[in-house]
Amino acid sequence: MSQLKAIIGLGNPGADYEATRHNAGAWLVHAVARAAGSELRPERKFLGRHARVRLDGRELHLLEPTTFMNRSGGAVAALCQFFKIAPDELLVAHDELDMPPGTARYKTGGGHGGHNGLRDIIRALGNDKSFHRLRIGIGHPGEARQVTNYVLGRPGKAERGAIDAAIDECLATLPQAVDGDWAKAMNRLHSFKG
Repeated sequence: MSQLKAIIGLGNPGADYEATRHNAGAWLVHAVARAAGSELRPERKFLGRHARVRLDGRELHLLEPTTFMNRSGGAVAALCQFFKIAPDELLVAHDELDMPPGTARYKTGGGHGGHNGLRDIIRALGNDKSFHRLRIGIGHPGEARQVTNYVLGRPGKAERGAIDAAIDECLATLPQAVDGDWAKAMNRLHSFKG
């Protein structure tokens, strides 16, 4: 299995969206930067905020696209081209409606599942779907027509606490994921119930 070279955290830009459920992927990338004693800084050539950190002795790029979610692909493609990163060396962290808050799952490859950020990344990578995903559960509002308002809404205190607990558990499993030991990372993360 390939080792990771970059973690992308998806979200929407600006203060209005910062604390919304759709930004769970961005929350993860900021947590990784904090844990590494770093912070993401604006980088125009990558259409986002970028940091280069060390995680368990390995260099890793962190990126939070500052485009809107449905335009995330341009930022990911720019980072990959500049640093010569292959799609299977990427981990894309994103919110996941089909999992409850307090859960997170690794996944390799697959479709976009209706997620506009993933859809645009797949398109920008020339339809290469081999990148890894870190799905952070945010729960589902119950009806399809409520999804947009739900993902663009802010979680309640208990719900945000559960999401943050899952993100903390993600951080604990990242060294294995970065090393390409997906089985070990998945075993721990997938058994976590926040």
